Amino acid sequence: MSENFIPLSVPNLNGNELNYITHAVKTEWVSTGGPYIEEFEQKIAAYVNAKGAVSCQSGTSGLHIALQVCGVTELHEVIVPTLTFIAAVNPVKYLGADPVFMDCDDTLCMDPDKLKEFCEKECVFKDNKLINKITSKHIKAIVVVHVFGNLCDMEKINGIANSYNLTVIEDATEALGSYYLNGRYKGMYAGTVGNIGVFSFNGNKIMTTGGGGMIVSNDEKLLTLSKHLTTQAKSDDLYYTHDEVGYNYRMTNLQAALGLAQLEKLEEFISTKTMNFKIYLEGISQIQNLSLLQHRTDIRSNYWFYAMVVNKDYPMNRHHLIKYLAEKKIQVRPIWGLIHQQKPYINNQSYKIEKAYHYLESVLNIPCSSNLSQKEILRVLESLDFE
Repeated sequence: MSENFIPLSVPNLNGNELNYITHAVKTEWVSTGGPYIEEFEQKIAAYVNAKGAVSCQSGTSGLHIALQVCGVTELHEVIVPTLTFIAAVNPVKYLGADPVFMDCDDTLCMDPDKLKEFCEKECVFKDNKLINKITSKHIKAIVVVHVFGNLCDMEKINGIANSYNLTVIEDATEALGSYYLNGRYKGMYAGTVGNIGVFSFNGNKIMTTGGGGMIVSNDEKLLTLSKHLTTQAKSDDLYYTHDEVGYNYRMTNLQAALGLAQLEKLEEFISTKTMNFKIYLEGISQIQNLSLLQHRTDIRSNYWFYAMVVNKDYPMNRHHLIKYLAEKKIQVRPIWGLIHQQKPYINNQSYKIEKAYHYLESVLNIPCSSNLSQKEILRVLESLDFE
């Protein structure tokens, strides 16, 4: 009998999804109005202990709005990671601003020490503004990405931001449910530590609405403006008066219904992903020239994605390993191409990119769905072991 395909990451839809969506259809609330939207916003805000949440069409649209409400314009630069999905950076360009690319550390998140060095050596702080010596432009903000559910060193990053009057936007699209276990931010969830945070509910995320995203903040002014801009900037709903350029970035009631059902199971998903990570960790530790990147020990990670490092002495190079596993019906994925090397960004400034090159060449993401069985994990491990 032929073996089943093991996908990289697919949704787990074994809860109340069909019940809630059916109710939305029967009550005819299927578009960008309806009671599930507000309920979903309230429950996400409560889950991460934020003052409020604003639903939107995608994580990307959420980042676009987050940057805009934080005052980023074409006059500014924004510090961003090079090792991330390009959707974390494109919204900077939507606003006409320019990204400055930063290296990662061994968590795959932004390197706070290089960030500090860049601000100290490559910039001047004048009139409460951080000015890039090379471009003479005002650096307004930092976009940090919590990669694969791991968390950035926000104590260091927020300290740097406070020293230089920089706004911090958290791309927490991969990290819903991750939080700090100790330190200054003990008990605080990804997305709530900076000025504003964004989650994604894409189909491959730890919970999904099919598409969709959520903006969270503890700053009520940022939340109010985010809601205003995502709903076409109406100042009068009845007479359709608009006071600035807005966007049709609203989530649908159908998506919110799906999201509520998923949120009910989120802690269960995280428990399963944590357990599966530990099984992989034990198995991969016994295979020469392979290792699994561990997450920080001072956080509760959601373990969204698993990053396996393929050493150069492994019997097969990474490219051939991808093809080999595909033949065995196991889907794996290389890490993203570095953004500072992508065609739209090759002329933008980058600062001492080093570790990102190493992880670009060596990391593979392996199957990590929350409905992945232990039998499937063992099949993946057996396929990786050539001894």
